[in-house]
Amino acid sequence: MEQTKYFIIDFDSTFTQVEALDVLAEISLKDNKNQAKAIDEIKSITDQGMEGGMSFRESLKRRIDILQANKNHLPELVDRLGSLVSPSFKRNTEFINKYTDQIFIVSNGFKDFIVPIVMKFGILEENVFANEFSYDADGVIIGFDENNLLSENNGKPNLIKSLKLDGEVFVLGDGFTDFEIKKAGLAHKFYAFTENVRREKILNEADHEAPSLDEFLFTQKLERAHSYPKNRIKALVLENIHEGAVKRLKDEGYQVEVYSGGMTEDELAEAVKDVSVLCIRSKTIVTDKVIANAKRLLAIGAFCIGTNQIDLSSALKKGVAVFNAPFSNTRSVVELALAEIIILMRNLPDKMYQMHQGKWNKSAVGSFEIRGKTLGIIGYGKIGSQLSVLAESVGLNVQYYDLEEKLALGNATPCQNLDQLLKTSDIISIHVDGREDNEHMIKSKEFEIMKDGVVFINLSRGHIVDIDALVANIQNGKIHGTSIDVFPEEPLSNDHPFKSPLMGLKNTILTPHVGGSTREAQENIADFVPSKIIEYINTGSTTNSVNFPNITLPGLSRAHRFIHIHKNEPGVLAEINNVLAKHNINIGGQYLKTNDIIGYVITDIDKNYKEEAIKDLKRVRGTLRFRVLY
Repeated sequence: MEQTKYFIIDFDSTFTQVEALDVLAEISLKDNKNQAKAIDEIKSITDQGMEGGMSFRESLKRRIDILQANKNHLPELVDRLGSLVSPSFKRNTEFINKYTDQIFIVSNGFKDFIVPIVMKFGILEENVFANEFSYDADGVIIGFDENNLLSENNGKPNLIKSLKLDGEVFVLGDGFTDFEIKKAGLAHKFYAFTENVRREKILNEADHEAPSLDEFLFTQKLERAHSYPKNRIKALVLENIHEGAVKRLKDEGYQVEVYSGGMTEDELAEAVKDVSVLCIRSKTIVTDKVIANAKRLLAIGAFCIGTNQIDLSSALKKGVAVFNAPFSNTRSVVELALAEIIILMRNLPDKMYQMHQGKWNKSAVGSFEIRGKTLGIIGYGKIGSQLSVLAESVGLNVQYYDLEEKLALGNATPCQNLDQLLKTSDIISIHVDGREDNEHMIKSKEFEIMKDGVVFINLSRGHIVDIDALVANIQNGKIHGTSIDVFPEEPLSNDHPFKSPLMGLKNTILTPHVGGSTREAQENIADFVPSKIIEYINTGSTTNSVNFPNITLPGLSRAHRFIHIHKNEPGVLAEINNVLAKHNINIGGQYLKTNDIIGYVITDIDKNYKEEAIKDLKRVRGTLRFRVLY
């Protein structure tokens, strides 16, 4: 017969995010000119008591002496603490309500402010054990009830012993006094709670670390707000992705590891073994080998427009969703292209260099206005079409070529083929994707077709242009000026050297792949990509995924959601529903979408079902990945 489980939970820095006496000091000493010093002293005493460096009774007496608090301060304290309940406790009230008879708040704090807070969450008043303040006739806090077990050293073990709990006892807390219960042999396990504060000395003594209440409940296989503790989701962030993205992932509760540069295939294959979310930019190549090695990978975020650096097919076959930022940095790239058109037409790179060498070359030779010139845009997608609008507004005549039929914006005109654009454009700007078919789209033959004195810009992908052919046409004068932001081979990080045969050539702008590197663009990307990843992990929605069937799902409320990714084969949906029928599971809602490779089925059901149903669903023919959300 299974034993009854009892849960002993600390209050300060566990149920709430703070130490209550620290907050009381902020209230009671707000008019004291030495407030900051007094608060720091109280915090220091608190830490010494929590880590076992000072006896508890001594730490309590010293803190109360410094506080100079009154009973009138307690209502404000209760209000402030009520707003500082730990997030994982706020979202797991269902657990509290279900096990209310077996949950005990055992704290070295004070009932005076603890009871009003925890009772709102379903904790029974009779299950709250804590100290009690002593007051004088004016309500000044002058001490505490010294007959209370919890005011003594080793008070928590003595209190638990007096309760005579018949069953398994689990302790969740952040301090040494919580560990003492386990040390005395009165608890089955001690979990060091680290959602709010991390005490290394306590972690060394704990049976487990609990970064949240969700983690504790997960290990106990108990009801919880999240099907999977978010602290178990590890995100690997490469290539100096904006700190806003790192913060967004950390705020969601993920473990985040940051690596400033890119990684080689072997390095990445090793690094992703236990990673759930991989965040990259354009330098990192995510190959089939990398994806095969990623046993827990759920999603890849490309913090850029392109996704050609990712083996999308391998990711899809492994059930890994890929998200990018298709719009977030388009404006930045367009502005750079337009600026470089003007700079190159004026032959400014050479003049700026000469000025730095002390040479004054005031001349109009080789300098032209852009008004009335013809800009040819290769690739009329999100960037190309936006460049078209801005270029026309400054007086350029715009024409474009795209493999797909695209609606012309403004007065732009489409070209029937690439050769037509090359022959008739004064300025050529490339904005195509990185598919393999586009390799060396522009080579010697294409340069020969271009006008003499053409300005040539590539802000798209490094392998689009044959660099040797470009060098030759700069040197022979065919090209008046060029700007290249992307290269066939780029350094993995800022610490690696850059080399290119384009270095030192006349009227040539070389930039380190910064087309989308503006503060605004990176902030936008840092918000957009994590939001899509988080939405996918939390709800199963695949809106804007570049490889998964796109499904926008409603929020999940009071139900469980089965996420089933399988090979796109006939009859799989019928098998899934047969399993649900076999286990008498009623379907509240079901969503299905497929592509050539996978089927994506989302089923919302009632909470009550047996674990065997999940095992059977994982055995459905062609299953690639199965998750439960709630």
